[in-house]
Amino acid sequence: MQITWLGHGTFEFVFGTGKRLIADPWTENPKYPKGYEIEGADLMILSHGHFDHIHDAVPLAKKFQPRIAAIFELCNWLESKGVKKDTLHPMNKGGTQLFFDGQDAVKVTMTHAVHSCGILDGDKIIYGGEAAGFVLTFADGRKIYFAGDTNVFTDMGLIRELYAPDLVLLPVGDLFTMGPKEAAAACKLLGAKKVIPMHFGTFPALTGTPESLEALVKVLGIEVWTLEPGKSVSW
Repeated sequence: MQITWLGHGTFEFVFGTGKRLIADPWTENPKYPKGYEIEGADLMILSHGHFDHIHDAVPLAKKFQPRIAAIFELCNWLESKGVKKDTLHPMNKGGTQLFFDGQDAVKVTMTHAVHSCGILDGDKIIYGGEAAGFVLTFADGRKIYFAGDTNVFTDMGLIRELYAPDLVLLPVGDLFTMGPKEAAAACKLLGAKKVIPMHFGTFPALTGTPESLEALVKVLGIEVWTLEPGKSVSW
C-alpha cells in the first residue's frame, strides 16, 4: 500500500491493486503539495463536518463517485448538496461496513472522537452529527486507526483491546486537537508501535510538532513516522 499525506488531515491510500481511498479531503490547505492531483477515488472516509475535512468531499464525490463512509447526519448533508444517494454509506460509532472484496477488501469501523462537528453551510453552522475516527482493516489483516480530529480519551484503550491497530494516525497540532503531550498519552493507550502525526503546521496557531511527540515516546520504543506532503511511502 502507498500512503500519501496531503497536508493537515488529508490522506490518500492506494492499494496494491490501484484502488484509492481518500480521507478528509481539503486540497486548499496551506500544506497541500503544489501541483498534486487526486487522480481517482473509490472510497472516501469523512471523520466530521468541519470545512477543513470536507472541503473537497462534494466535488470529488461528483467527479469520481466513490463510496462514502461518514456519520449519518453528514451523509444526509452531502445528499442535499447533490451527492448521489447510492454512493453514500451512512454509519455511526461502533458500526462496521465492508467495502470491496478479495485483495481490495477493507472493513471500515467508526470509533469515538472528542471534538465538535458543526457544518458551515453558507452563513450558518448546522448540526453535523458527531466527530468520529475510523479503524481500517485490510484484506491482509493489518489495521490502521485514523483518529480524525480528537483529544485523547481513555476509551482509546478499548480501541486497542478491540482492534489492535498496527499503524495509528494522530493529530498533534494542539489548539483545535490534542497536542504532543496528549498524543503521547494516546499512543500509550493504543499500544501504538508506529504513529503518523497529522493536523500540525497548517497555520502558525497549530504549534504542536512531530519532534515534540517523538521526544515523549522514543523511550517507549514507539516510532514516529513523519511524512512529507505529497511524498508517497510504502506500508
